[in-house]
Amino acid sequence: MTVFNFGSINIDHFYKVQHLPAEGETISAISYSTGLGGKGANQSVAAARAGAETIHIGAVGPDGDWVLQRLRDAGVATDQVVQVAEPTAHAIINVDQGGENAIVIFVGAGAALRVDQVRAALGSAKEGDILLLQNETPLQPEAAQIAKAKGMYVVYSAAPFDAAAARAMLPFTDLLVLNEVEAAQLTSALDLEIADIPVPNLLITKGAKGCMWRLQEDGREIFVDAFAVDPVDTTAAGDCFLGYCAAGMDQGFSATDAMRLGAAASAIKVTRLGTADAIPARAEVDAFLRERAE
Repeated sequence: MTVFNFGSINIDHFYKVQHLPAEGETISAISYSTGLGGKGANQSVAAARAGAETIHIGAVGPDGDWVLQRLRDAGVATDQVVQVAEPTAHAIINVDQGGENAIVIFVGAGAALRVDQVRAALGSAKEGDILLLQNETPLQPEAAQIAKAKGMYVVYSAAPFDAAAARAMLPFTDLLVLNEVEAAQLTSALDLEIADIPVPNLLITKGAKGCMWRLQEDGREIFVDAFAVDPVDTTAAGDCFLGYCAAGMDQGFSATDAMRLGAAASAIKVTRLGTADAIPARAEVDAFLRERAE
């Protein structure tokens, strides 16, 4: 099967800082670097490095050739990425000494795709293929409807959180992915309890406390613990987790095993600086799991 991902492709600008700046505060960066990022690109790289056939759908600007090459180097097919006049999306990422981050995103080329282009990009999709969606690009409901008509399995990350976007996606989502903060925001916006969110499956990530998959029909909850590591950069940890988890699902893993695969990958990722470029290869993740099982 195939993992399709309609999502952002960003040029990430990283600033290592002593602490995250407060309102009105100007601070000096310890270091600066650039890399491939965006929630979409991060998840695609993770899925591809986990061994899934991965096709990215998105857009870059005239400055985006090198990020496309990074995607291809990671094993992601980029034939469905278009080049437009707008500059490639970018993110300003401040990372403090404890690995926490603060991020500002410019959408740029990511907002340029049309529905007909998304439909054409999903032309080869088959029943049972997976479609990943996030909130850093427009047209999520439209893409999800096209996917559902083909019998695809729609996985939607409601991040960066937007209540209206999440509400519009619920009718077309097979697996809704939220972190703890987003889950609280969504239940407040909908005036519902977690158990009443109208999707078949719910996956809530809890950072160092692990993750929980909830089957909404019968209320069954599956928990997987996080692996204890010393983090240096938590940026893209959730994307790494989900890309690996989606690849595991594509490869026939149970929810428990798919989440455990994702948890191992994200544990390795947070020990490294960076976003997509810091996502580990499958061999590293398998070796990590073997070591932790001993």
